[in-house]
Amino acid sequence: MARSARPKRLNLALHAALLPLAITALLAYVGSVIWSIRISLSSSKLFPRNDWVGLDQFQRLFETDRWIVSLQHMGVLAVVYILGVLVLGTLMAIFIDQQVRAESWFRTIFLYPYAMSFVVTGLIWQWLFNPTLGLQNAFRLMGWESFTLDWTVQPDMVLYAIGLAMVWQGSGTTMAILLAALRGVDEEQWKAARLEGVSKPRYYLSVVLPQLGPAYATAFVLLAVALVRTFDVVAVMTSGGPGDASEVPAKFIIDHLFGRNNIGLASAASVVMLVTVFTVLAPLLYWRSRVQARQNAGH
Repeated sequence: MARSARPKRLNLALHAALLPLAITALLAYVGSVIWSIRISLSSSKLFPRNDWVGLDQFQRLFETDRWIVSLQHMGVLAVVYILGVLVLGTLMAIFIDQQVRAESWFRTIFLYPYAMSFVVTGLIWQWLFNPTLGLQNAFRLMGWESFTLDWTVQPDMVLYAIGLAMVWQGSGTTMAILLAALRGVDEEQWKAARLEGVSKPRYYLSVVLPQLGPAYATAFVLLAVALVRTFDVVAVMTSGGPGDASEVPAKFIIDHLFGRNNIGLASAASVVMLVTVFTVLAPLLYWRSRVQARQNAGH
């Protein structure tokens, strides 16, 4: 009886230890979401108001040119950032999967940028793209007088500069996720493919990568969340400029929340982003869970 009671007491203690975390998540996250939705349906400006204006804030939001531009910019960054990270992360994971020497060193080097915050990443790449202090000036001092790398001051290139910085910062995490998945692939498949005369690149493209669907789904979810939250790197590198050439939704929300004292419009924008993320990611997470369930059932 004493032995059976001990696991129950231990289980109760574990649940009690997790209770503060659950309460914090409920109040801080769920509560803030509910509060944002309520404020977005009011006429709140500097201070919250308890009135009801329906969808007026959302109508005003989509009549704001700056918001529409920020959504378009997020679409460009989505292609550059997510696609770039997935491709580069896949190549790095495949490279390390070849049992290279000093594997731990390569893993550390590839993961090192992720240890930096987006603020530090923004500062590094702001300096690199600075026409008077960065790479452009360094190459010209070495004799390449025609070398130009001033993307952060060019409206048609600034988003690609930000995307490049984000790819550099985020590729290591995707590499780690995909490498863990690659190490779970049965090596007998490569032996069988080699007997059939299949080359290594074709083996990865046709046999291995299709098996990494859940890992890619996990990486995509993390990247999509990071994309929606993109603020620090933009604020540090360009402050949304030149003009509004690098304006993104998160910066629009922060500016209206703290700079323009319009919490109603900022809350409406945050609700739109929440709904967008949920609409995109919910089906993906459901598909990922179904695939993993089938894989577990197969084993």
